[in-house]
Amino acid sequence: QVQLVESGGGLVQAGDSLTLSCAVSGRIFSSYGMGWFRQTPGKEREFVAAIKRSDGNTLYADSVKGRFTMSRDNAKNTVYLQMNSLKPEDTAVYYCAATHRLVSVAKNEYDYWGQGTQVTVSS
Repeated sequence: QVQLVESGGGLVQAGDSLTLSCAVSGRIFSSYGMGWFRQTPGKEREFVAAIKRSDGNTLYADSVKGRFTMSRDNAKNTVYLQMNSLKPEDTAVYYCAATHRLVSVAKNEYDYWGQGTQVTVSS
């Protein structure tokens, strides 16, 4: 059984930075493509960032490109989301997810999900 546990959320001001972590237990971590998604009340869960299982190449949503950086540490079974220049519209519950695919931006292609961590950005 694969388990994902996010941490690092909180309340920050606009322009601040925050780093989310996602610890993965279970099967071989390096065999999973990993992704971050976010969701606000009444809206669909949306793609934020993803990282390939093979070479660590990353993909980003246009709304976060240039501000967010996703990385993975296979030795620690952990992925990170470094969020800089945060905006109020970044406020959401952020979810970490794992896929058996190389990488994906589609939430329905992810096999395992964490419980989410709240990020609130005040103006």
